[in-house]
Amino acid sequence: MSAPIQTDTLIIGAGPVGLFQVFELGLLGLKTAVVDALPHIGGQCVELYPDKPIYDIPAVPVCTGQQLTDQLLAQIKPFLPPFYLGQQVERVEKRGEGDFVVQTSAGTVFHTRAVFIAAGVGAFAPRKLPVEGLEPFEGQNFNYRVKDPSRYHGKDVLIFGGGDSALDWAIELADKANVVLVHRRSVFKAAPASVARMRQLCAEEKMQYLEGRAAELIERNGVLKGIKVKSTDGVTRAVHCDEVLCFFGLSPKLGPIAEWGLALDKKSIVVDTEKFQTSTPGIFAVGDINTYPGKKKLILSGFHEAALAAFGAYSYLNPEEKVLLQYTTTSPKMHARLGVDDPYKDEEL
Repeated sequence: MSAPIQTDTLIIGAGPVGLFQVFELGLLGLKTAVVDALPHIGGQCVELYPDKPIYDIPAVPVCTGQQLTDQLLAQIKPFLPPFYLGQQVERVEKRGEGDFVVQTSAGTVFHTRAVFIAAGVGAFAPRKLPVEGLEPFEGQNFNYRVKDPSRYHGKDVLIFGGGDSALDWAIELADKANVVLVHRRSVFKAAPASVARMRQLCAEEKMQYLEGRAAELIERNGVLKGIKVKSTDGVTRAVHCDEVLCFFGLSPKLGPIAEWGLALDKKSIVVDTEKFQTSTPGIFAVGDINTYPGKKKLILSGFHEAALAAFGAYSYLNPEEKVLLQYTTTSPKMHARLGVDDPYKDEEL
């Protein structure tokens, strides 16, 4: 085990809200490090919908999850936060006021003065297709997410699911692959426009739709060749394919967070709405992981929470000091921290 890493603050979660938390802490002169269980920066925003458009970021008419992540990384560049990826925080121990020891699954140890939990819905895993013998093919030609759309071009693709992800990818691949969509009932959770488009493509014989459930794998010489589908009419049909995609959603779990002694409401961390502090002073929670009256799970709400949490943490760490609100537009101190020139320095008072 290497020597403990010393930092003012530690952020658990490298999604959009965690990245903006870096910015808000940096403006107040607090150094931070970021740890995430995923192997890349961007959190669930990049993991689940890197190429899907997002329309509700203020002043940004449209961007993808990856583009939002890239812009946030550019914004926090002046603060140079170190990232520790592919490791889950397993233990958080409070030793005193402003004194926490945090340890990850990789054996990394942090000594930090405050902790920010920006872990989205916590640890999550895809809901599995309920059919025996699937595990050897997961990550091969059976997947729960699309990493490279071109992989499926020109192939026979079987898609399970009735939500937005399933229909979005069925529609996206319909003119590039031979797509069969399977859903257990006639009612869909996807946007009505997507359902209408899917039915139109079926009517034009550009894709197929089956109402039913997976019953059995079709395997040959250790290779997944298709899945037998038991339709609602009672008939079991063999659907041969090159690739299988399953979009049954995610099963969120708090994971080790549930053992840290924080006040919880179901699978969310209870916080106040002044500082977004948890029941343990010095530990703050922002974004989808927290709950409070009127909570809305939106990225823009998480940005607001990150700003107030930063001020709350500064007051916690500097109880004798009055926190002055300074604006990035006019404050020389803010300009210095951001590494930009003061636009007013040559003006006469």
